Amino acid sequence: MVPVFLWLLFGRDDPVWSGVLLGIIGATDWIDGQLARRLDQVSELGKILDPLADRLAIGAAVIGGWVAGVLPWPIALVLVVRESVVSVGAIVLAWKVKAKIDVRPMGKAATLGLYAAIGAFYVYAGTDHSFFFWTAWVLVIPSLVLYYLVAVLYAGDVRRMMHDAR
Repeated sequence: MVPVFLWLLFGRDDPVWSGVLLGIIGATDWIDGQLARRLDQVSELGKILDPLADRLAIGAAVIGGWVAGVLPWPIALVLVVRESVVSVGAIVLAWKVKAKIDVRPMGKAATLGLYAAIGAFYVYAGTDHSFFFWTAWVLVIPSLVLYYLVAVLYAGDVRRMMHDAR
C-alpha cells in the first residue's frame, strides 16, 4: 500500500486520505501480528517481511510528510535518525553474525502509536481541525519515547549477540 499512499500524497495532493490510509496500514499491521502470534502462525519469512514493511511504510510517511510539509520537521528528524541507527545495527548484525533482532511487543506498540500520530498530522494538514493537531501531538510524544527506549533495548540485543558470536 506504500505506492498508493505516495500517490495519494503527491499525485492527488490529498493528505487526508494519505493519513487515513496510513492509519489503516498501521491497524491492519497490528491486527495481522496479533493474529499470527495468537494462532501460532508466525513464520521466519514473516519475521523478516513484517519489520521491513513497517520500515518502508514509516519511512515513506515520514520522508513524504517532511517533503510535503505535513509532518513537523523535528518529528521527522528524530524518526529518520532512529530508523537509520536501528537499520544500520540490523544490517551489521545480519552481516557479521547472520542473525536478526526479534521484534519486541513494545516496539509494535510504539509503531502503532506512530502510525496513528503521523496519520493524525496528515489529516490535520488537510482539514485544519484542531482535534487532529492535538491528537497527533498527544500520541507522538509517548510513542517517540517508547520508540527510542526500544531502540536502546535493540542496541543491547545487538551488543549481546555480537559478543556471543565471538
